Amino acid sequence: QVQLVESGGGLVQAGGSLRLSCAASARTFSGYVIGWFRQAPGKEREFVATIGWSGGGTFYLESAKGRFTISRDNAKKTVYLQMNNLKPEDTAVYSCAASRAGSRWSNGYWGQGTQVTVSS
Repeated sequence: QVQLVESGGGLVQAGGSLRLSCAASARTFSGYVIGWFRQAPGKEREFVATIGWSGGGTFYLESAKGRFTISRDNAKKTVYLQMNNLKPEDTAVYSCAASRAGSRWSNGYWGQGTQVTVSS
């Protein structure tokens, strides 16, 4: 069982930065792939970034490349999403998820999400 709690969201002006955190309570956190997803009002949830259990294997949404950086600290059982040069279209609820490698995200564990609002 893995419980995930996101934090770090808020209101920021376009061009600003935020760092989201995803804190996990799990005995074997290092064995999970962690992903960040977002859902804007009226839109489907979309993948933002993912990171492998060792910190490698990072992948990003095309529009996030060069602006967002995902990282993890297994000792702290926390995954971070550094978001720079934020744009109004980045406004959404951001959630993190934990999944075993090769498993579907829908079968994994999800946090409640944190709101990110970018004003123009």
